[in-house]
Amino acid sequence: MSPYTDAANPQTSAELLDKICIVGSGNWGSAISLVVGRNAQHLEFCESQVNMWVYEEMIEGEKLTDIINKKHENVKYLPGIGLPENVVAVPSLIEACEGATLLIFVLPHQFLPRLMPTIRNAVHPSCRGVSLIKGLDFDQVNKRPSLISQTEIAKNMWSDFSCGVLMGANVASEMAAGQFCESTLASRFGPPLDERTRQIFDADNFRVSHVEDIAGAEACGALKNVIALGAGFVDGLDLGGNTKAALLRVGIHEMAKFCREFFDGVEESTFLESCGFADLVTTCYGGRNRKCAEAFARKCLETNSDINLEPQKLWDSIESELLNGQKLQGTLAAKEAVVALKSIDKLDNFPLMKAIHEISFQGRGVRSICEDIRIVQGDNAIPHSHL
Repeated sequence: MSPYTDAANPQTSAELLDKICIVGSGNWGSAISLVVGRNAQHLEFCESQVNMWVYEEMIEGEKLTDIINKKHENVKYLPGIGLPENVVAVPSLIEACEGATLLIFVLPHQFLPRLMPTIRNAVHPSCRGVSLIKGLDFDQVNKRPSLISQTEIAKNMWSDFSCGVLMGANVASEMAAGQFCESTLASRFGPPLDERTRQIFDADNFRVSHVEDIAGAEACGALKNVIALGAGFVDGLDLGGNTKAALLRVGIHEMAKFCREFFDGVEESTFLESCGFADLVTTCYGGRNRKCAEAFARKCLETNSDINLEPQKLWDSIESELLNGQKLQGTLAAKEAVVALKSIDKLDNFPLMKAIHEISFQGRGVRSICEDIRIVQGDNAIPHSHL
């Protein structure tokens, strides 16, 4: 249990006004604060103020948190978009999380381990979480991939801490601009908290559905970033929509097969939710992973006749140049997926993921991406009964 205790307070989330803290303030964190902040102002079960933990940076001699709280705009990560005035930027993690009943995690997962002890000691004992983090971990002991929501987050809180995920076809800049999009909340908080949590995220232009398949939704959110690297390679080769459509078909097949291989209880219908095929399509036509992979492919072709011998340095350079302080997740997910598949000696059964990893990190020629966009034999990714 959380050390934050107060005998005078109710101890279940259903009896409390939700006190919301967004852990992270990058592009997607700032974008989701638009919906969450507006909803908190009118939902009767929420406190109006939404804290947003901001890693403090200096922008032209002024603290980023001061800029956000004064201008109600994240000028670095979501410039030009006004944030709700009830979203308050807080540089102290413990102050941002103090007494929170709902944590929204939206930051690169490699930063989580050092943050979790502080978060655990600050929140309310009935706190629950929703992860918007798209990545996988690898359990070195059990030699299996694991879900960020259940390992880095839930296991580092307390034994009965419940964490769901929000995954979907959501490009942050488009969502922030008010363009219509969908997302999928996967959680098992139970009634009435599943619906209550869905309402905190749902809006006219951001429609949120609910499923209970946390593993399927979260794994899709990570793996689609791997396939998006392949889509970027296709774009860097100036190939057309036909080639990319074939890549998406093979990609969703391998994503579904990976999920069935490693995670119990995955629902085939999940792949037809926004967190599944829709997110894959959006990421393969937009988003940072596709963008950086296109730049990677073009640089490889320009500098060394299709092969780059120091790929990690090139990825780091592209990330620094194109992402304005944000981090790539597809390259990390590609490494994690390959380690997992090697651990069960099945990497060759996933030719597209294998090819993307070899192009990304092992000097394989980028033109070879087309060799593994092929007819995949075996079970269909999605049964016909769901079409």
